[in-house]
Amino acid sequence: MDLKQLAERIDQHQRTGRDMDKVTIEHPSLNVNDAYDIQKMCIDFAQERGDKMVGWKMGLTSKAKQISVGVDEPIYGRLTQSMELSEPVLHMDQLIHPRVEPEIAFVLNKELGGEHVTPRDVWMATECIFPAIEVIDSRYKNFSFTLVDVIADNASSTKFILGDQAFSPYHTAWDEMGVAMYRNGEMLHSGTGAAVLGHPVRSVAMLAKMLSRTEQTIKPGMVVLVGGFTEAIDVNSGDHVEVRYEKLGSLNLDVT
Repeated sequence: MDLKQLAERIDQHQRTGRDMDKVTIEHPSLNVNDAYDIQKMCIDFAQERGDKMVGWKMGLTSKAKQISVGVDEPIYGRLTQSMELSEPVLHMDQLIHPRVEPEIAFVLNKELGGEHVTPRDVWMATECIFPAIEVIDSRYKNFSFTLVDVIADNASSTKFILGDQAFSPYHTAWDEMGVAMYRNGEMLHSGTGAAVLGHPVRSVAMLAKMLSRTEQTIKPGMVVLVGGFTEAIDVNSGDHVEVRYEKLGSLNLDVT
């Protein structure tokens, strides 16, 4: 089994926005470590084309999601410069079946790594926090996949946008902060930061621990999307999404 060939196939579908069969159908023996190797190869291909890695994202950060796929920890994906939206507009071309999640993003000012990272270490290394929206878009048909498939597909990472205003890490109690997500004026979901592993800071600490298994760290200046505060919503061309963050204002996204 050639992991590089699988990575090339996934990379092509990520770039062209065409759906594909799950890689585990042909290769049922693939494991989580193989999947992370494939994920890294796909990002390496992007960097060879001139893209740049700018951060990380966490997925499966709610206990309910972990139970539903039979895991006891989150998964992570990589964020590149080309994924970041410079304007609050999401173009549907080259997307398959995008979904939107409300998040917050930690931005670090110190390197963070090791298997014993604590929330205190994360706070000491955090420069600021942004309200954020992540767009996920599985490359697999019908948004259906196994754990191995989704990790190989960069945890469904597609696009993200940060708010213009940064906030102090000590601005509010992030586990108690509420969000409400609206599509075309209708509120669809609401939640709080406690949906993310009990507190969003734990998501960053967990990422650092998981990366330490392959001798990786979170570098200064990198963005970390901690995971969705609510369920994701489907979006289509013409939709307008608004996420209202308690004490932080709102983020908007127009889908065209």
